[in-house]
Amino acid sequence: MVTVTAAAPTVTGDERTLTPAQYEEWAAEVRRLADERGAVVLAHNYQVPEIQDVAHHTGDSLYLSRVAAQTDAREIVFCGVHFMAETAKILSPEKTVLLPDHDAGCSLADSITAEQLREWKAEHPGAVVVSYVNTTAAVKAETDVCCTSSNAADVVRSIPEDREILFCPDQFLGAHVKRVTGRENIRIWAGECHVHAGISPSDVRSQIAAHPDAEILVHPECGCTTSVLDLVSNGDLPAERTRVLSTGGMAEAAAATRAGQVLVATEVGILHQLRALNSGTQFIPMNDRAACRYMKMITPEKLLRTLQTGQGAIEVPDDVAARARRAVEAMIAIGEPGRGGE
Repeated sequence: MVTVTAAAPTVTGDERTLTPAQYEEWAAEVRRLADERGAVVLAHNYQVPEIQDVAHHTGDSLYLSRVAAQTDAREIVFCGVHFMAETAKILSPEKTVLLPDHDAGCSLADSITAEQLREWKAEHPGAVVVSYVNTTAAVKAETDVCCTSSNAADVVRSIPEDREILFCPDQFLGAHVKRVTGRENIRIWAGECHVHAGISPSDVRSQIAAHPDAEILVHPECGCTTSVLDLVSNGDLPAERTRVLSTGGMAEAAAATRAGQVLVATEVGILHQLRALNSGTQFIPMNDRAACRYMKMITPEKLLRTLQTGQGAIEVPDDVAARARRAVEAMIAIGEPGRGGE
């Protein structure tokens, strides 16, 4: 039996918690058990490097949602946070979905409850509710259509211009969508991801000063998004070197870039994947403390234990799942297929 005792992960984005020999032994056992169970292992871009490397599929929330909906595997082992595993269960109710640690939550998802959303809807009868996929199943059940950071603008554009829109829960993504669509009838919930909100305008200023020729990739959940775009509009940053992208979009941009340096404003876990996609570019975190403790709760040890025991099943009440499924399926139907998502 393989035993893994991992040190607490650091915030460099690609520092491993296992030695190469430990990893090979652990990974072989993970793959053997997954095959034995008929399981597919899904890992979000913010997971620790070992989890990303051993997973059958690694990507952002929209990509993984599509995989969950289409897979023939009997079990889905979701290495991410609770709302993501819930979404997989909503899309594949007949499958077993396992989450290695049910305490792996999300500060953004926690920023709005179903009751709060119902009260907000009552104040704005007839409004269309657009909820970010980073929400609980109960919130999705009160939603007309979900969105991700890559298709949020397309979702909003698909709604008739005379309809009021309630956008929740991320205030920074909502502000970005309002800016790029020009829709004035959007009301935005004041929620945020504590990690992305912590990437500040001062981080941007100091990093740009230190790396003046770097390309810049910014996730729209970041508290610095508006300040970055203001620098572009003022001519202080070249527009051709500055992009606001989902994590999936960042991966595509990283693979294609020929820049010597790229500043990345999102959770540092993605740096492992970006560096693997393009070893000729130096990927630098805009804030090297931007690590999500919830994402890092899924450790190699916990993934192995889940595959050994089959514990950690996610359950969503049938009535909640049915209503939430409509909103998630409406999201998946919008935009071109691809990896771009949360």
